Amino acid sequence: MPIIDTLLNDFFWRALIGGLGVALIAGPLGCFVVWRRMAYFGDTLAHSALLGIALSFLISVPLNVGVILTCVVIAVALVVFSRVRALATDTLLGILSHSALAIGLVTLSFMPDVRVDLTGLLFGDLLAMTRDDLLWIYGGAATILVLLVTLWQGLLMSTIHEELARVEGFPVERLRLVLMLMFSLVIAVAMKIVGVLLITALLIIPAASARRLAHTPEHMAGLAIVFGFVAVGGGLALSWHLDTPAGPSVVVTAFLAFLVTYSTTVRTVA
Repeated sequence: MPIIDTLLNDFFWRALIGGLGVALIAGPLGCFVVWRRMAYFGDTLAHSALLGIALSFLISVPLNVGVILTCVVIAVALVVFSRVRALATDTLLGILSHSALAIGLVTLSFMPDVRVDLTGLLFGDLLAMTRDDLLWIYGGAATILVLLVTLWQGLLMSTIHEELARVEGFPVERLRLVLMLMFSLVIAVAMKIVGVLLITALLIIPAASARRLAHTPEHMAGLAIVFGFVAVGGGLALSWHLDTPAGPSVVVTAFLAFLVTYSTTVRTVA
């Protein structure tokens, strides 16, 4: 179709389409990050993405595949170590988060033949979106949305009251692992949008904005998607007119939307 080909051949429209695809899945998943207070966990997985990139070059696999595999390994390691309880959870997360980031950077420094745009990886390179990136984003989005719709009740119940969820027969441990796998997938596909250092912000800020207006969990998930769309569209417009970095501009727009929502609701309560 000529219109679709024209849109996909324009870097701005590719960036917008890709950003909206990420916002579509970051919104509902971000709600679980907020509900479960997993922001630091999200940072740990995001930072481990750089280690995944380095390993991708070492074993010659696509970057997204390497990132997903590394995030899954880190997520499983977190589950195993948290059961041992030798360290506090926040201490364990801090160790794995910064160690994975540092090991990734050091590993990349030992590969002089590999040219990597570290700025783009750390802070995103939204305007360099390609058709292959769009396929990854919307393939990942479709997978995550199907999982969320299928497992929504179990995920929600285990988030609200884990023991009650077990009594009701929900596989709590399996659901936690699936949620971590979804986080790994969204981090891999969102890496191009905002970079590994800002991915968690795209998960948390729209969900936090939606929380102040929502009346039900489903309402909050829908509003988080809307706020994510606003962040992507506003961030790209800001980047276009002011020549600012696209990824950070998306996060700044999300933060401004949060401030507006927060101040409006505070005045309403007052």
